[in-house]
Amino acid sequence: MDLAQIKTLLEDTFSKELSEGKKRHIVFWYDDDGEFKEDIDELNLENAKIIKLSKNNYFYVKYQLEKVDTNSNYLIYAPFEKPSPKENYLLDVLKYSMEFSTDKAAVIMRDLNISDDSLKIVFRKYIKFFNNKDRYKIFKGYEIERYTEETVDVAVLSALCRLPYPDFDECLRVLLMEEDLKNNKYIEAIEKFGRLDVLWKLADKYYGYNDKEPTLEKLAVFMLVTNVAYSLNGEIPETWRKYVSSRKADCVVFLSNFMNHSLYSAFYDRLANSMEEKLKVREYIDNWEMEDYINCDTFKAFDEAIIKKIKEQLLISIGEFERYRDIIQARRTKHWYNLFKSEYECIYWAIELFDCWKNISQNMRQYTPLEFIERYTEQYYRLDTAYRKFYASFDRIQNKELLMELKEKVENTYVNGYLNILSIKWSDSLETLNGNWKIPGMVMQKDFYSTYIKPFESRGERVFVVISDALRYEAAREFCDMLNKERKGSCDIVFMQGSIPSSTNIGMAALLPHKAITIDEDYKVYVDGISSEGTDNRNKILNNYSQESIAIQYEDVIEMERDDFRKTFGGKDLIYIYHNTIDARGDHAQTEREVFDAVEEAFEELKVLINNLVNNVTATNIIITADHGFIYKRGDLIESDKVAKGSIEDAYENRRFVLSTKPLELEGTLTFSMEYLLGPDTNLNFITPRGVNRFKVQGAGANYVHGGTSLHEIIIPVVIFKNGRSKSSKNEVKKVDVKLTSITRKITNTISYLEFFQTEKIEDKRIPLRLKVYFIDEDGNRISNENIIIADSKSEIYEDRSFREKFVLKNRKYDKTKKYYLIMEDEEEAVEKIYEKIPFIIDIAISNDDFGF
Repeated sequence: MDLAQIKTLLEDTFSKELSEGKKRHIVFWYDDDGEFKEDIDELNLENAKIIKLSKNNYFYVKYQLEKVDTNSNYLIYAPFEKPSPKENYLLDVLKYSMEFSTDKAAVIMRDLNISDDSLKIVFRKYIKFFNNKDRYKIFKGYEIERYTEETVDVAVLSALCRLPYPDFDECLRVLLMEEDLKNNKYIEAIEKFGRLDVLWKLADKYYGYNDKEPTLEKLAVFMLVTNVAYSLNGEIPETWRKYVSSRKADCVVFLSNFMNHSLYSAFYDRLANSMEEKLKVREYIDNWEMEDYINCDTFKAFDEAIIKKIKEQLLISIGEFERYRDIIQARRTKHWYNLFKSEYECIYWAIELFDCWKNISQNMRQYTPLEFIERYTEQYYRLDTAYRKFYASFDRIQNKELLMELKEKVENTYVNGYLNILSIKWSDSLETLNGNWKIPGMVMQKDFYSTYIKPFESRGERVFVVISDALRYEAAREFCDMLNKERKGSCDIVFMQGSIPSSTNIGMAALLPHKAITIDEDYKVYVDGISSEGTDNRNKILNNYSQESIAIQYEDVIEMERDDFRKTFGGKDLIYIYHNTIDARGDHAQTEREVFDAVEEAFEELKVLINNLVNNVTATNIIITADHGFIYKRGDLIESDKVAKGSIEDAYENRRFVLSTKPLELEGTLTFSMEYLLGPDTNLNFITPRGVNRFKVQGAGANYVHGGTSLHEIIIPVVIFKNGRSKSSKNEVKKVDVKLTSITRKITNTISYLEFFQTEKIEDKRIPLRLKVYFIDEDGNRISNENIIIADSKSEIYEDRSFREKFVLKNRKYDKTKKYYLIMEDEEEAVEKIYEKIPFIIDIAISNDDFGF
């Protein structure tokens, strides 16, 4: 620094505004090496006088400053080191003055308003760092309140890691988030402009990482292995022991916040996957029992092993179904669950199917048709739901080979067990009807209008009828549950005896108001002499019974704006809306494999439709029903699944039925008169294969069928939704409550367990709540691991709705006079995430980090 620069700096200093109470500036300049001793006389300051200090003129200087001239600005130049306080006879003057130095570190400290000279040696070590304006700007922008050697070290590391605030944990996270740990740009910056030894010293201090040749890769292994050791019930491998930290709690908290953070989790996954291979985790897992690693989620290999183990036990029919469910439920709160969600759901629905079939098969015997229908709608339908959901999950899996054997067992159980046995017994039961398609005690589909719709008209109430093609009973049952949980209002489901053939043209006609239904020689269906095909014709039929009626397609409704809704439905009391997503996909050979996906899509579309009707035209009464159900099985059909019929003249033929005016004697079939629908004058007969078999028909697309008499085809759902309008209605949808039930609000150990309780079960209008739970300090910094609570229990039993969560606190000094908080955070809330904030006292007498292994 030359004399001109010094002159500029000094004059800037003397030009600064005086702080409160001061009349002038006095600046001490200790020139340790006397570098400017010869030049000081040439330094002419415009706004200050200069006094040269020697070791013999202290009294003179003091007298000059405090007696002779008490108004002028002064530069006190000393060509020697600053004396110790005991030997400094101008110490009192120095305390209310400023210091100037040509030492870069001193200049920086002065700019940062740091008066602690002991830190000069720290700043001198970072001169290269401060030589860059951008780095200096970041450092200064941290606005550190109290400087210590460590705060300077952490701030430098944070600036080099480009952090918005100084934090050593964040530095480590940034370093470990880089894809290449060996050629890490941040490590290179620290090595060039900071101090690597400080990084490793702090890693040792806060995480116990101490290595003669430290590297980021070794640090990553160290953290991950320590996390495994925390959650593993078995013995940790001998080769891993050297990587287990003495500060286990801090490592666990660090990784918990790393892996569960929405911004960091993808980087954690990449790191963990890389280290998993290096540590040969899969080889060690093979030597453990599943119970040993049931709580481990450091590596995805643990989830893969759990999925594989449960699959293997299901394949050999070890029926510990409740245990498997509990394991899957517990894994939902683990880090890798979302990656394997489809696999877990696949296994879950396989368990449901096996368990349900086990219960049904033990009690199934021959019943009357009505008894079979009652049992199907109370219990049997669950097997169809499990089968559907199994395949919906299976189709989403990338690596299908993993669960291919399980798929084969599911297919065999569903088809050769449940479907075939039930259909044989049901067909035997239908024979007791003696060809008359009327089951005593059942509402028939042809009476839908008079039974369910006419009463609304009689009361002068508007009603919306949504007909979803092929929405079979088991799917409608799930949809009804969805509406009850997710929408204000009430929803019930009943059922009807479907028409035969269980086909679209017959079913759609039966659902319309009518005096007579007829079928012509081309097997076209007419309602009161009007063709029932097409929306326009159905509109005409409805208008014959109500001038304030309309038939419309779902595609036309869903595109409407609010004004369009009001124009279209204003003044209309009877509205039929036709929705076709399931049958449109299932009834084509190219897309029939997607039929279960189509069911899920239908649910979402129907929910949007109902929402639009309620919000745009204040719909109160909405009835959702179907024209028919369907049979679907994924496996290839075999010869025994097909019934030969040969060529039949003057008949309408389908895979599942034949309509003919001639009496037909076909082996393996059932015959019913169409008199139930067309009246006593008809001679038309309906012939269908027994069970779930198909007629031999050329062409692809035989896995998805309807038209016959199976329970899946002819039990027609009627979902009755009534919208609730009152804001204080008991039908308002709410999440269940979760409360901390542990009495104590004091933590006395690094590891603590807290009890939580789901106050009410999941049922109609009470939906699940998912919470993140963790501890923070007064400044909002996380000091514990994170636990997930999924409150979705449907059980009445108290214990089933209780949660015992393990919290690990950072191993540090806690002030029992300060407040710490347990945060319960609702993940689904976009703005107000804090569900509850509970103050705690932390009073840990002796900090320890012993996890007992």
